This record gives sequence, C-alpha cells and structure tokens, in this order.
Amino acid sequence: MDIGFCGPGLMGAPMIRHLLRAGHAVHVWNRTREKAEALEADGARVVATPRELASCAEVVLLCVADAAAVEAVVFGEQGVLGREAPEVVVGQAGSGRGEGAVSPVHAPPTRRVLRIVDHSSIPPTATRTFAERAAAWGVGWVDAPVSGGVAGAQAGTLAVMAGGEVADVAAVTPLLGAYAARVTCMGGSGAGQTTKLCNQAIVTATVAAIAEAVSLAQRSGIDAAKLAEALSGGWADSALLQTFVPRMTQRDLAPIGALKTFQKDVETIAAAAAATGTPMPVSGTVQQLLRLGAAMGLGEADLSAFIDVLQTPRTR
Repeated sequence: MDIGFCGPGLMGAPMIRHLLRAGHAVHVWNRTREKAEALEADGARVVATPRELASCAEVVLLCVADAAAVEAVVFGEQGVLGREAPEVVVGQAGSGRGEGAVSPVHAPPTRRVLRIVDHSSIPPTATRTFAERAAAWGVGWVDAPVSGGVAGAQAGTLAVMAGGEVADVAAVTPLLGAYAARVTCMGGSGAGQTTKLCNQAIVTATVAAIAEAVSLAQRSGIDAAKLAEALSGGWADSALLQTFVPRMTQRDLAPIGALKTFQKDVETIAAAAAATGTPMPVSGTVQQLLRLGAAMGLGEADLSAFIDVLQTPRTR
C-alpha cells in the first residue's frame, strides 16, 4: 500500500521502519526535514509538504505533537486536504462515503487519500471536529493513539486504541499490525482518544508514585536503584516500575519523551473530567506536580523528571 506518514519522531521513526519492512511504500513529511531524510536509507520517500501526500498515498498516518499540529498538517494551506472546505458534503454522516456519494467540488482532482489515521494524543472534542471536516471530503478518520512508548514502537508491540467508523478501523487494522500487537476498536470518533486519556491517567499517576517511592528510599539511606529488583514479581511490579526506577536513579540514559508531553495529556484529562463531572483527585494532584515541573523549567526533561520535581538529586 502507498502510505503517507507525518511526524517521524521518537515514536514515528520506528513505526515507519516497520511499515517499510512490511513492504509498504512510505512517503514521509516532517516539519524538520532532516528527520524525514534520516529515513531515506531505510527506503522512505521524503516529500516537501503534507499536501503532496494527497496524490501519492491511500492512507495518511499522523504522529504529531498536539491538536494544533494535526489541524495544520491536515487542513492547513499546505495540508493533506487543504484549507478550502468543499461545498458538497458527501456520503453518509460520519463516514462521508456512502452509496451515491458526490465528490467534493474543491477536492484535488488527483487526491487518493481514503483515510487518515491519527496516532497523536489530542482532545476527543478536537478529534470529532476533525473527523467531521474530513468526512466532508469523503475521507474516513480513525483516532488511533498508542501506548507502549519508544520501546514498544521499536519492538512493534504497541497497543492501539481506535475510534471511528467500524469499517474504517477494520480497513486500517492490518496496516497498523506492522507495529502494533493489538488494535482495539473502542467506539465512534473520539473513543480512541478518550481511552488514551484513561491510559495516561494510570501511567502518570503510577510514574508519580514511583518517583515518591524512589525519593523515600533515597532519603531513608537505602539503594533506590535496587527497588526494581526487590519489587519484581510483587504487586507493585509493572513495566513502568522496571522502566522508571533505572531512569530515576541514573543520568546516562537516552530520553524516551519529554515531561511536557505528560503535562499536555494530564491537562486534557482534567478538561475531560470537568466536562463529564468525573471526580479525579489523583490526576488532579499529578496535574499540579507537572505544573510545578514546568515552572521549574523541566518541560523538556525526560519523562522520569518527576523525581527532579520532588527535588531528590539523582546519585548516579
């Protein structure tokens, strides 16, 4: 299949390599062109603008920073679908592709894009708006945030939580299988993003708790680096424990993401909780912890910088 991919970052680059190994032709765009060009040796084809993907890709995958980036990449002046809205809404509501559908009068005549799959983590409300706009072009939209981190992307074992029309999710599931161990359809548009918020509520609270435990161990005079081994196999054990104890007790490990990403997600969780009347006192505490980290200038620090927010120096 001819694939377009916007956003070959820490997560996107290994996902693209898996798609190439699976035999797909992958056309790549990134705001920083050098990141896209780094994948040419693997077989990726670099394009100058997202707009170029409209004529060479059947499915466009997104893995960008936030909702503003998604909107710019898809609907901007040089976006995949472009700024100008079609005058004719096609097909059935939600999918934009039904029996007797009429082509949008302003759609590029050479457009091949059938579906857009958004791996970014953005608010569910934004996702639903984007899906409606894409449907006016006759393009299906699948919100498909992932979990598993950089390690999962590299291993091809990501968990994908998807939202959108059932037919659209089913159509892209084999494609996503190149880098995902599991794709779960959670419901209509926005359901994938809501599931990712649930995931992030658990992840951020757990990482914050690990940071507190590491801090307690260090201030009590024991070797906090041994917590991962000591707690292995017990109820406190988890992939997060095994990942973050070393990261919180050492300084020489390559970053796996920025703390500001956690903050973005927790702020979105807070907005969803307010909109639904859901009490989330633990996430509220994590939200304040992350805001404190931002005030301390730690936004660009590794995800493990929870430990630095607690002002416990790393000893190794």
